[in-house]
Amino acid sequence: MGRGRQKAKATRVARDLKYSAQDMDLESLAKELHGDASQDQNAKDDDPFAEGNYIRRA
Repeated sequence: MGRGRQKAKATRVARDLKYSAQDMDLESLAKELHGDASQDQNAKDDDPFAEGNYIRRA
């Protein structure tokens, strides 16, 4: 894809995102941004390989 097509596609995608009517859960977004995640959410996001959760093998 040439630069012209790539730029046109990026412009179209940006315009679609800007003007499309999407249902947003602003309350959950605010909680996520302020760090007020619930305990259920934290349990689902438990990553065994994340920093601090690493288990060394013998």
